[in-house]
Amino acid sequence: MATKRWVALLRGINVGGNKKVPMAQLRELVAELEWTEVATYIQSGNVIFAAKGKPATLEDELEQALQAHFGFTVPVLVRSADEWLGYAKGSAFPAAESERPNLLHLALSKSPPKTDAKKALQQYCKAGEQVVVRGDAIWIDFVEGVGSSKLTPAVLDRVFGSTVTARNWKSVQAIAGLLGQG
Repeated sequence: MATKRWVALLRGINVGGNKKVPMAQLRELVAELEWTEVATYIQSGNVIFAAKGKPATLEDELEQALQAHFGFTVPVLVRSADEWLGYAKGSAFPAAESERPNLLHLALSKSPPKTDAKKALQQYCKAGEQVVVRGDAIWIDFVEGVGSSKLTPAVLDRVFGSTVTARNWKSVQAIAGLLGQG
């Protein structure tokens, strides 16, 4: 199996003083797994690296390393660099990309989204919020802001049947830039 570039998304770290994971320590931890070309983007837990393996195996390895090092559970989602660059080419809401890039989110679930997920989410959408599911990408346009939305992490997890984490459009583009394109 050849070495590939990957993006790992850690869910729920460095939020409100909980589950603190300093990025320097995270980079060191990832390097200890013998993964290379390690870089992080902002404090929310975005790691770019090169390694051999399958996404589920890489997720498990990093989750176990985080648990052993920091003493708490951190869900991790891994996507290939090619998949990430595909997301970064364009969202389901092109106008939101420029008009409100902080409110346009790419959400990804650990397991493939259920076929009825988009329909199930519609009941939670308010104030012009829109959701589109394309393959494994869940695009959410939080028109009026994330803070007052009913599309909470717990709702997304329940509807999709697995852990979901999201990044705004600016972060999607910045991570693509770290991968060398964006």
